Amino acid sequence: MDVKQKIIDAVKSAAESAISDGVLKSTGDLPEISLEVPPKKEFGDFSTNFAMQSAKIFHAAPKKIAEEIKNRIAADWLEKIEIAGAGFMNFYLKSDVIYGELKNIYDGLENFGQLPNKKNIPIQIEYVSANPTGLLHVGHGRGAAAGSAIVNILRAAGFNVESEYYINDAGNQMENLAKSVNARYLELLGQKVEFPENGYHAVDIIDTAKKIVERDGDKYLNLPEDERLKILENLAYADKLAELKKDLSNFKVEFDKWYSERTLHPDKINDAVKVLRERGEIYEKDGALWLNSTKYGDDKDRVVVRENGVPTYLAADIAYHKDKFERGFSQLINLWGADHHGYICRVKAAMSALGFNADNLKILLLQMVSLYRGGELVKMSKRTGESITLRELMEEVGTDAARYFFLMRSIDSQLDFDLDLAKKQSSENPVYYIQYAHARICSIFRQAEENNLKLIDAPKFSMMTTAAEIDLINKIFEYPDEIEKAAAEFAPQKIARYAYDLAAQFHSFYRDCRILGVDEDLAKARLALVKITAHTIKHALNLLGVSAPTSM
Repeated sequence: MDVKQKIIDAVKSAAESAISDGVLKSTGDLPEISLEVPPKKEFGDFSTNFAMQSAKIFHAAPKKIAEEIKNRIAADWLEKIEIAGAGFMNFYLKSDVIYGELKNIYDGLENFGQLPNKKNIPIQIEYVSANPTGLLHVGHGRGAAAGSAIVNILRAAGFNVESEYYINDAGNQMENLAKSVNARYLELLGQKVEFPENGYHAVDIIDTAKKIVERDGDKYLNLPEDERLKILENLAYADKLAELKKDLSNFKVEFDKWYSERTLHPDKINDAVKVLRERGEIYEKDGALWLNSTKYGDDKDRVVVRENGVPTYLAADIAYHKDKFERGFSQLINLWGADHHGYICRVKAAMSALGFNADNLKILLLQMVSLYRGGELVKMSKRTGESITLRELMEEVGTDAARYFFLMRSIDSQLDFDLDLAKKQSSENPVYYIQYAHARICSIFRQAEENNLKLIDAPKFSMMTTAAEIDLINKIFEYPDEIEKAAAEFAPQKIARYAYDLAAQFHSFYRDCRILGVDEDLAKARLALVKITAHTIKHALNLLGVSAPTSM
């Protein structure tokens, strides 16, 4: 917002003036000036803790710093500045400034929620990346919801973001998939077969085999086993990947790029190993090649190529992340399951060994999801006896509820998912509560149209002076800051919470402020405010990948 930047510029200018006059003596660079919207209107329109943040630099008490800055700020848009607590500075704007800012939002409503462009900071975010050997489970669902929401939020914050799915389609898991489907294929054709020891037992393996039999019959039955396994591996891989993409699409998740691990073998892996050897970061021991990862903080060195010449999974990951950096991204973000915690250090060590800045690789860890029904922990699917899949979750509670519930809590905290609550059509259900606010606004517009009440280009916003109106306006003003913070912290739960709070503020406004049957100018001003509210709710829900219904 323009007024926010005015306050920041005024504080910075006042601090520099105090330094220039020798009143404040600086021993370092000024800290960044951040503004917050206070929780209560009596604490002003904006506040800053700059005086406390700069106390060490000025070697002065925060209150003294705040007083010096306050005395050097005078602006026609400012009503007053009050100093509170240990040195908070609370800024009270003149009412016409608030209404002017609201009009700026109204005039450029299509772009409200889209922050200034930061295209010079290209970011790549990789998430889900489950093996294409079975259906996605609820843990993958949390990663899919969080990853796609973070992508949306970063883009709204102005970043140039590319999303990527890393397909783990090389290695033992693909051999085990082929053996598993082969066993089910033979069983379906009446053959007696021993199921492989490391095979996949899930029902979807049988489903894949059934599809092959229905399409091709016993076409592969009499082939040599090696040949049949190769064919079935390719058929099963295609089927599993298609099902995986289908579930993600139904969950409102789309990727800019699908990256196959197979493309790393052997050339890119060999190249990464060669570079590490040339840099003196790999040594040979017991016939294997080891990465000197302890040099970069790992608890032990790691094997990159086994003594039989087969690269480890780490080798593929090193080549993959090397490829990512070489594609020109300023920052790489990976969402991994919490069980990968110990893997972070070795990948970062490898990036440092390759000469990249490991700090530009950020790993976000997703904690576990526990499903509850009737207050009881749900571990297995009633249908299959296996772990509950994302597909089943969507069928039970719907995509919107599933996504919102996944995003309500910080990804680094355990999530208890209440299935009964997610299905409730009442204000107890947070996603229903927010969606109902949007639907209610759409109903208001339908009623307004029936009463020939129309939006105008220049509403008289200054007619709105009640607490409910001002509180709703101030809550709308917070939205760009919430996007900025959510992007900086990779925290979609901030947008989920904001959407809920905005809906609550609107419901209070709706209770206290009539639109129809009041002075026409006031009605049109309130209708314009409601339009801004609807846009903001919808925008926030879109960032979360949740729909904004027009009726409920």
